[in-house]
Amino acid sequence: MSTLFYTHQPPIERPEPVELPIPSLNAQIDPAGYIPDDGLVGAVNVALLLGQPLLLTGEPGTGKTQLAYSLAYQLGLNEPFQFNTKSTSTASDLFYRYDALRHFRAVQTCGGESQDAKDYLHYEALGKAIILTKPAAECEGYLPDGFEHTRIQRSVVLIDEIDKAPRDFPNDILNEIERHYFEVPELKCPQLAGKIEVNRDLQPIVVLTSNSERHLPDAFMRRCIYYNIAFPNEAALKNILQKRFTDFDQVSTDFIAKAQDFFLTLRSDRLRLEKKPATAELLNWLTTLRSDVFFKGVDYPFVKGYLEPLSHSLTSLVKNRRDQDTAQIELEKWLTG
Repeated sequence: MSTLFYTHQPPIERPEPVELPIPSLNAQIDPAGYIPDDGLVGAVNVALLLGQPLLLTGEPGTGKTQLAYSLAYQLGLNEPFQFNTKSTSTASDLFYRYDALRHFRAVQTCGGESQDAKDYLHYEALGKAIILTKPAAECEGYLPDGFEHTRIQRSVVLIDEIDKAPRDFPNDILNEIERHYFEVPELKCPQLAGKIEVNRDLQPIVVLTSNSERHLPDAFMRRCIYYNIAFPNEAALKNILQKRFTDFDQVSTDFIAKAQDFFLTLRSDRLRLEKKPATAELLNWLTTLRSDVFFKGVDYPFVKGYLEPLSHSLTSLVKNRRDQDTAQIELEKWLTG
């Protein structure tokens, strides 16, 4: 028996607000449950030892982004400052953005808004991290109103999906990442002396990720510690599930084995899916299978009688229309196999 929140037939009158479950996403991305492989542990420690950026590659969903959060957690630091790379990103975007149009309007209208250039700056991931290594008193001349700076600190900076950036982006940020400084030409501040420099004692830890969609410049690669996160094997997958699901011990071994079997079947070369499901999709799928929404009171849903709700659950596992058609056909065969 299922407990659907949204059904085919709407009520005649608007009901009282429905209480929805607390999303399980937080538990799944909790850095305390992140399990790095031995090679990744080694690469992280080499990067920390040498003070160089860590570049991670691997297919989507293998935990590249989450490594930065795990690293910050283990080092007792705040959550990483994250920069999501876009196809239009430039090197300066990694440090700050300047709202020139709003500043121009403020100057022209002579209204109540500040006319100071610093109040039209928004510091981005690496810019924030560098500033926070310096005492607040040294930063007053270039901090906009509302910028919180209560103590000096080291930070983890995550530059996500760098392969999405324009071709010149990696080379353009080489010096800034290596030397940890940046310039803000819009400011005329004697304190800057041309650039904002890091306190070397608290140098930010930089983690970059790439889905390996494009070759990165050799000069850039030479300045990074590199590691490719491979897709986990069956034993590693089971270990991940044990960490991510608090009620794992209450789940039958047959359930886990069967779920992994179908998941790995979808990833097999035989099916040739355009977008193979990743670990993140597996976690979402198992959360769906363990919920009361479609499978209330059901400990083992992998039988033909549950074909319809199992088909609905595929929307959390397979993220392509053609792949969903293939997965549906495979599911029907798999249940009777």
